[in-house]
Amino acid sequence: MIDVDTAFFHSWFRNYVKSFYTEDPKIQQNIRLKEEHTLRVCTEILQLGKALNLNKNALRLAETIALFHDIGRFEQFKTYGTFDDRVSENHATLGLKVLKATAILSRLTKTEQTIVYKAIEYHNVRKVPDNADKIIELHSKLIRDADKLDIWYVVTNYYSERYRHRNPALELELPDTPEYSLCFINDILNNRVSNSHDLKTFNDMKLLQLGWLFDINFAPTFRYIQQRRIIEKIITALPDTDDIQKIRNHLKEYLEKRISARSNEG
Repeated sequence: MIDVDTAFFHSWFRNYVKSFYTEDPKIQQNIRLKEEHTLRVCTEILQLGKALNLNKNALRLAETIALFHDIGRFEQFKTYGTFDDRVSENHATLGLKVLKATAILSRLTKTEQTIVYKAIEYHNVRKVPDNADKIIELHSKLIRDADKLDIWYVVTNYYSERYRHRNPALELELPDTPEYSLCFINDILNNRVSNSHDLKTFNDMKLLQLGWLFDINFAPTFRYIQQRRIIEKIITALPDTDDIQKIRNHLKEYLEKRISARSNEG
């Protein structure tokens, strides 16, 4: 893979996304939301890859995966008016259909194509399969970390500014009530990633996002989470209860341990 391939993919991506632009403000807002998210994930994955000392070809491949990881989101929102995979289609599967139908990856080698396809397929599963090829596993974990970093950026900004302008698509149309489901609290206290199928309230979604901490793969990502105060920002958007204080302390302690452990390894 060479630099001209990356430039070609970016040009194709811009043109593809523009085909979804519309005069409808609700749709346009969310198409742009995913377009901007994608470009920031490209930046995140390159920053992460460089921190891990990946070679140039691995960085180009990682950037390609980031560019196309959410390509199914545009068709998803146009068709269903939602980003909720539970009531529409799995956006990763939809994205793979788009990539294969357009043959956009045909300029890559078969091996590179397989890595891109598999990393996109695995970017939103609960856990990367244990039997994944080592290169596929690396790129799958890179996109998962980079994707989470930007989703956290988007949602923490949204939670702090939500009172000005609400976007139901970012809330998966979940009811905004003071309640939360105890299964999410228990999952966090047991270092487990929760199942999105258990979501019942908007607060549940915030707890689910906090639990992503247990699916982080690389030392630099843990440091970025701490530096950006992601946990504190989401906790602020939740009710001030004993449960929430418990998970706040637990998550903070877990993060500090992971950073300390990775530092000692280095």
